[in-house]
Formats: sequence, structure tokens, C-alpha cells
Amino acid sequence: MAQLLFEIFSEEMPARMQAPAAQQLQNKLAAALQQARLPFTTAKTYVTPRRLAILIEGLPSEQPDQTVERKGPKTNAPDAAIEGFCKSVGLSRDQLEVRNTGKDSCYFAVKHEKGQPTSAALKPLLETILKEFHWPKSMRWADYDVMWVRPMHRMICLLDSEVIPVQYGPVTASNVTEGHRFLAPQEITIASAEDYVTKLEAAHVQPDAAIRRRLIEDMLEETASDQGLQVIEDSRLLDEVTGLVEWPQVIVAEFDEAFLALPPEVLISEMREHQKYFAMQSQEGQISNRFLIVSHLITADGGAAIAHGNSRVLRARLSDGQFFWDSDRAKPLNQWAEKLDGVIFHTKLGSLKQKTDRIASLAPLLAIFVPHANLTQVERAARLSKADLVTGMVGEFPELQGVMGRYYALEQGEAPEVADAIAEHYRPAGVDDTIPEAPVSVTVGLADKFDTLTGLFAIGEVPTGSKDPFALRRAALGIIRIILHHRLRMPLNVVLGKVTAQFNKKDFATSPKETSAELQRFFIERLKVMLKDHGVRHDIIQAVIADGSEDDLVLIVRKAQAMQDFLSSETGDALMTAYRRASNILQAEEKKDGNTYDGKPDVSLMQDAAEKQLYAALNEREDTVSKALKNEDYTAALEALAAVRGPMDQYFEAVMVNADDKAVRANRLRTLNYMRRYVNQIADFSAIEG
Repeated sequence: MAQLLFEIFSEEMPARMQAPAAQQLQNKLAAALQQARLPFTTAKTYVTPRRLAILIEGLPSEQPDQTVERKGPKTNAPDAAIEGFCKSVGLSRDQLEVRNTGKDSCYFAVKHEKGQPTSAALKPLLETILKEFHWPKSMRWADYDVMWVRPMHRMICLLDSEVIPVQYGPVTASNVTEGHRFLAPQEITIASAEDYVTKLEAAHVQPDAAIRRRLIEDMLEETASDQGLQVIEDSRLLDEVTGLVEWPQVIVAEFDEAFLALPPEVLISEMREHQKYFAMQSQEGQISNRFLIVSHLITADGGAAIAHGNSRVLRARLSDGQFFWDSDRAKPLNQWAEKLDGVIFHTKLGSLKQKTDRIASLAPLLAIFVPHANLTQVERAARLSKADLVTGMVGEFPELQGVMGRYYALEQGEAPEVADAIAEHYRPAGVDDTIPEAPVSVTVGLADKFDTLTGLFAIGEVPTGSKDPFALRRAALGIIRIILHHRLRMPLNVVLGKVTAQFNKKDFATSPKETSAELQRFFIERLKVMLKDHGVRHDIIQAVIADGSEDDLVLIVRKAQAMQDFLSSETGDALMTAYRRASNILQAEEKKDGNTYDGKPDVSLMQDAAEKQLYAALNEREDTVSKALKNEDYTAALEALAAVRGPMDQYFEAVMVNADDKAVRANRLRTLNYMRRYVNQIADFSAIEG
């Protein structure tokens, strides 16, 4: 079995594109090899800033032979049709086979294709992958007509030790690559595919991104420990620096302790976003003025010059931060908030000032659904919620929105609940983000998200397919997570009515009522997706929301979870069997009769003890079910439903529904309908799949 090594060597690729590119290369090559009848055992990708490579193990030396058959026209078809078929398959008529396919005889083209050597099959296969490779952004270089993410310099393509001369633009594959740009810049000859990793490591390149990431993480932790500190965890930055270096080294540097007076988030953002440094903290959680640099150089002075240079750069950045911190605090937040009038939220929905006014009007209305939310604090927090967006610090570091507003609010003596709400009302910003806990934060956050969703739906900016430029699905999921986490009883129909009232009617592409209905459907669809992700069956979700009357998200979830538990039990399964039997009989007879059998059954027409017992059991437990539903105890309601399982079974064993007496038959069908309506009190059981 053979090994294939394929490497593309270029200028530095953006770190964020490296992992997706490696996965894409593996997927495309695996699919192409399968289509080319070249099975393999394993595939391993390698990616560094300057190289994208894959090693395929267990390839055969050649493709297997194959026989390809293609059915043609009938033997009595017009000559033109037969000649056209011959031309399409490259055979003459006397080379075709004639087979009886039942009523007719047909021509068949049968070709026996000898498999190519693997080396011959690989060249066009890899060249096609290169032409079809997708990058988020590509570029041309020099006067070549090909594109790649960055200018390509070399390629390696080795089948064991044989060079496959794959060509892409000006580059033809060989068995030569390069080592580390500074530590080992000379050319490296790869004798065979299995030598690749060993030769690169000797040239100060670790090609395996996972190993490189682990090395960096271990070096960071060890270096921090030597300093008596610990690294502030930052997996996103760790991923990024893994894509910036080929042979990582960690160096300690420091900045002036005077800058520790700045908020720690500012220090961390300055280090992370602009300089890719790792911040450190004491065991007690106090940020340190020492930081860690991940370098790609081994220097004679142990990194002293690198540390000094980076400290100078960071000092300048932190001086800017100090300036913004001082100048922003010179003006109270309510004055910054006035400047929001000059920032457009959306051309059809006005400025951020107008959005803030809507949030401030809406938040107190939503506060009635949030226990312990102080109305005065809610309105104050809403008024100041976006003020820091126009400050110098947030202008420089957008990721600090809310965070800086909190600091400035505390600085000017606002209540801690107000300050926290300014910082937390953006949460959750994603599926992994935390949910705000404080009532004021919850209320303002809900008002902000409801306003965004309603405004954009009103003007027709609705997510379509995979396109969601305003992240409205994320906003809806954030609202759902907050409501469910805090078990907030917020009927969507009522809440959306309050939200739509904050907008002028002329803002709506349709009408406030239609927008509200569309939004309600949107929330339910998001909830269905979320519940399915948590293992709730889709048919159970559909059963709970089937009639569209339930708009309390907390109740929908509780009902769906109770239903799932119940239907997974033997009792629930048995009840479903009886329900389906009754429902199937009813549907068939109603269709045949062109009639429905509503209304209560007539006891005087009941001839069999089993039907009287079933009717009595249904009536006896109706109050129990109603009371349980009123108390929102869905488990108790389902248990009460299950209690009539025995009488149901006896009914079907003892009673002939389609009696000869028409009045008795109609009464028995009404009994079945009565039973169906009784079971459907909690959900539409007809939506449950068998």
C-alpha cells in the first residue's frame, strides 16, 4: 500500500482560515479518491502559517478494473436514435449488446475499463481540487491567472518516493519544501512521504496544528507558573497564535505598573486584540503587569530584545487607553447618550437615540413579568444602556461595549443594579454565553432584543434561508433562553403587542398585527429547534403547539417534557395505541359518512356495560384533568388520562362500533370522539408519530 503526501507552500495564510482549509482539503480529496476508485485507510492534515498539507495512507498501486454498462434504445427504435446512442458511448452498432428486458429488446453499451496506475490518476484529481478550492478571500499575484489565498511558491506531491508533477499556475509539484523562515530558511528535500514530519521538525517547523497548540498551552502555563502567576484563559487567542507561528517560543515581558489603574478588561483587550499577548493574573485573580508573548524566534539573548520591543509597543497602546479612560469619565453618561442621536441604528428605524427611547418605554412594561425588577432602575438603565457606544474607549475597542458603560456608571454614582444592566443587557451574545441573572439586567436585555427583532421584522428584514445579517435568530434564541432560565411567564401575544406599540404604524411593511403573528411563529420555530437539540422529539413539540393557542414558552417546554416522559413509558405507549385506534375508526367513518360526531354521547343508547364504564371513567376524571391543567401539573394530567386506559381496552374488546342500529352506531362514534377530545385536552395526540 502506498502513501500520498501533498503540500501547498505559500506566503502566510490568515490564522482563522487555516483549520477550515485543512478540513476542506481532506473532504475534497477523500471524495475525489472514492470517486476515482482509490480507497485509503487514513488521512491526516497538517497546517501552519505557510503550508497546507495532507498525508494519505493505504492507497492501492492502481485502480481496479471496472465494467461500465449503459442502457440504450430499443432494437426497433429509429436508426437516428440508435446512431446517436452509439456516438454518445463511442461504440459502433455491432459492438453493442442486445438484451431482452421483458417485453422489449434493448441495446446495451458495455465497456471494460482497465484501472490506471494511482500515480496517473492523482495528477488530474489534485489539479481539479486546486482549481475548485474555496477561500473566504483569494488573490491573484504577479500576472498569473490562478488564485489562492496568498501567493503560492511550491508544492510537494509524493506517492511514496515518486514525484507526481501536479501543476497549478506557475507552480509544478516537486519533492522540495522549505523550513522555518528565519531559523532554517534553506530548501528541504523530502525523500518519501513518511519523512515529511521528521524533516520539518528538524527544520524548526511543527506541522501538526493540534500538537503546536498543545505545546503553546503547556509553555504558557509553565512560564506563568515560573513567574508565580497563572495565564488568563483565552482559547480564541490560543487558536489564533497557533496559526501565527511554526516553532513557538514563549517570552515574558512587562508594562508599567501605573497602567494597572485601568480596568482589567481594557488591559486584556489591548493585549489580546492588537498585540496577541496573553495576560496573567495572581492566584487571587489580580491582573499582573507581566504578560506573555508567543514568538517564532529563538534568540541569543533569550528573547530580551523581543520583550523590550513589545513592551514599548504595548506602552503606547496603553497610553491611548489611559487617555480614553480619563476623557470618557470627564462627561456623565447621560451626556454621552445625547450623542446617540447622530448614530444610525437603521435608516428605516432611526438613530440609536430613538432605539434607546423605545427601550426605555418598553422595559417598564416588560418589568411586570420579571419578579423583583425595580421600575426606576429599569428605566434608568434603559436610558443609559447604549451611551458608552459613542465613548472613545468603545470606539477603539467595540468588544468593550457595556463593560465600559458599567465602569462609567459606577464612577458617577449610579446604582450597582443600573451599572450591571448596562454591561449585561447584551447577554447572551451566543449559544455559549451566560444569561443575565439580575432582574434589571434581564428586563433591559429583553426590551433591547424584542425591540431589535420587532423593528427589523416590521420593515421586512426577515431572515431567509442561511442569511441572517442582523443575527435575529441569535436574538430570538437569547430571549428564549432568558425566559426559560428564569421561568418568566411572558405570553408572546401580549408581549409582542406591547412591543409593536412602540413603533409608528408607518414603520410596518404590513401591519403591527401581522408582524406580531410572524414574530410569534418565528419564536416558536426557534424554540422547536432548541428543544430538538435538547433531545425532545419533533412530533411531541408539534403536538403541544398544534392549535397555535399556546404562546407561553415556559408552559410549552414543561408540557413537551412531561409528554416525552409519559410517552416513553409503557402506560403512555398503551394509551397512544388506544387513542390511535379510536382516532382511525373515527376518521374512516366520518369520511365515509361525510359527517362529524360531536356532542356528548347519550347514555340511554349505550347497550354494553363496557361503553357505559368508559363514559363513566371519562366523566369521573374530567375534573381531575381540568384541575391538573389549571394548576399546570402536566404530569398529573397525563396520569389522569392514563387512568382510562383500562376502560378503553375493554371498550374495544367488547363493543362493535359499527352496530346495525344507526342511532347506536352514531352514539358509539360520539363516544370515541368524546374520548379523543378528552385525551387531546393536553396536546394534539394525533400529531404523535406511530
